[in-house]
Amino acid sequence: MSTFTAAQEQEVVAGVPRGLLVGGEWRDADGGGTLAVEDPSTGGVLCEVADATAGDAMACLDAAVAAQEAWAATAPRERGEILRAAYERVVARAGELALLMTLEMGKPLAESRAEVLYAADFLRWFSEEAVRIEGRWATAPNGGMRMLTMRQPVGPCLLITPWNFPLAMGTRKIGPAVAAGCTMVVKPAKQTPLSMLALAQILQECGLPAGVLNVFTASSASKTTGPLIEDPRLRKLSFTGSTEVGRQLIAQASKNVLRVSMELGGNAPFLVFEDADLDAAVQGAMIAKMRNIGEACTAANRFHVHASIADAFAEKLAARMGGLQLGRGVEDGVAVGPLIDETQREKVRELVDDAIAKGARCLIGGSERIPGVPGHFFPPTVLSGVPADATLLREEIFGPVAPIATFETEDEAVAAANRTEYGLVAYLYTRDLDRAIRVTERLETGMVGINQGLVSNAAAPFGGVKQSGFGREGGTEGIDEYLSTKYAAIRVG
Repeated sequence: MSTFTAAQEQEVVAGVPRGLLVGGEWRDADGGGTLAVEDPSTGGVLCEVADATAGDAMACLDAAVAAQEAWAATAPRERGEILRAAYERVVARAGELALLMTLEMGKPLAESRAEVLYAADFLRWFSEEAVRIEGRWATAPNGGMRMLTMRQPVGPCLLITPWNFPLAMGTRKIGPAVAAGCTMVVKPAKQTPLSMLALAQILQECGLPAGVLNVFTASSASKTTGPLIEDPRLRKLSFTGSTEVGRQLIAQASKNVLRVSMELGGNAPFLVFEDADLDAAVQGAMIAKMRNIGEACTAANRFHVHASIADAFAEKLAARMGGLQLGRGVEDGVAVGPLIDETQREKVRELVDDAIAKGARCLIGGSERIPGVPGHFFPPTVLSGVPADATLLREEIFGPVAPIATFETEDEAVAAANRTEYGLVAYLYTRDLDRAIRVTERLETGMVGINQGLVSNAAAPFGGVKQSGFGREGGTEGIDEYLSTKYAAIRVG
């Protein structure tokens, strides 16, 4: 049974702006084009939002450029208070925002609510960082001059956010940009625009000046963002999404030598050593694998388990995953919602079928459709004995599938973990502190979860190495991505 009535669902969708936010005004797209927003649990249309043209996107940049000078001169405390007010309002409206997110993205309400609170934390964190932007004063080594170093806002930014965390990926970029004194143009993913539109409305209500935040929704990313990236007035590009698209954006950004932050794909290894607490490892695996239905760049993508405990681990994990209830995220008891669209479901199916064809054993789940269930659902799946040549050990799955392979030695485990072009996050379970430190230092990732399956925290620097991108979001490092350093040499004497 649904926690909400159809009328309540319609009401929360109806409360969100459907237009483009340009210079503080909500308006239709040029020509009146619209973009349908789908409910992935049913395949039905929730509503339609404006489908921006290249001209609309450029109008957003015009507004951001016009507002930049005044916004940069705004007192840091004032910028911080706007973010703090937005934090409080997001928390107060957590139930409503969670329902909206579940309807457009599919994840269960409990997970949506957790994301709303996680998203709010970035607003709170960067409200505090706004007043901590520091420089320094020093005497030159020869004593003949003084050196003044200051931090200043980069300038107008283009922020491109993904569909899988439609609110948190927005606040993780908008929070530091506002705190630093940068104006923004934001393009949310076409699958999940409603959460971003609701956030923009909240920031408006909290006193963010016109033109500081501009938002456009569009069916074509390349046609709308391409001209912005080529415009010399843009100063920074921040993108969260696939490595393939990230490479293209980096190439485009090189023309004007833009400041670039990239949070790209992952292929997270989950290592379980022979001395691990097996029940704790299974619990961590459930968190690392099933958060967001597995549609997360931080999701455990492949499990490397010591051969002596691999069967026991696989059986326990299969029992836990097999007990999860699928359904619409608004329904009571549902723990697994649909994948975002049919394209994603088909990709997961192909990866599972490939692994089974190469010798993996399916303990639970599989690629068959669930009879009588509409929407883009894929059952929680555990595969054991996955061979080294299975494609899903190399490619990001982005679905509720846990492939298990084995290792015998620590060196073998580390080599398997690092055998990928990606390097976002890794997880490891062991009771041996020396081993935990040794392995952590050898893993080629930007983040490591030691005896826990969750690393995301607004107070921590989120980001990867290798082809998982560069730059950091969150933590004290997060605001640095939106600041430039200026040095002034002052003659004395």
